[in-house]
Amino acid sequence: MEFKSLKNIESSFRQIRLFGIVFVSLCAVVAVASVVLSLNFAEKQREKIYVLDNGKSLMLALSQDMEQNRPAEAREHVRRFHELFFTLSPETSAIEHNVSRALLLADKSAYNYYRDFTEQGYYNRIIAGNITQTLTVDSVVVNFTNYPYDVRTYAKQMIIRQSNVTERSLVSTCKLSNSGRSDDNPNGFIIQNFTVVENKDIQTIKK
Repeated sequence: MEFKSLKNIESSFRQIRLFGIVFVSLCAVVAVASVVLSLNFAEKQREKIYVLDNGKSLMLALSQDMEQNRPAEAREHVRRFHELFFTLSPETSAIEHNVSRALLLADKSAYNYYRDFTEQGYYNRIIAGNITQTLTVDSVVVNFTNYPYDVRTYAKQMIIRQSNVTERSLVSTCKLSNSGRSDDNPNGFIIQNFTVVENKDIQTIKK
């Protein structure tokens, strides 16, 4: 009888131990699952941007991966620099305004061109001759395999005088490095080693 009681006690102890192991295992699974789900939820929340519309309504916008936008931002940065730097009106204030905004997007290599143009009287001739110069970028080719990125830009200049319009081709090269974003530099790049490799007349049309 005593042997049977001992056997029952041992069997009961085994069952309790088994239940204890199962319970602890279930608790561990629940804890791990909770951590994983919490991390996934937090990650999804970080992918969202909440935007206030005039302080009244709340709109939810999914943010995009910044790396996916960098190629487009790089081309836009280079395009914007060329448009500001080479689009000129026959007014001193307008020229200074455009050039100063362009120089915020580039390093000293662009300033060197501005200084040379100034010393050569280029801007004075624009003002004295009542000449308007516009630039349209045809394409911006960026090589993202190496850093800083190699860039080649193809553009057309239109030099508009009272008697004629001259069309010129402009080809430039530069390197593009990452930089901090700001109101003056929203794309977060800086142009380096800016060089004009071609700037020649295509045709002149009389008015």
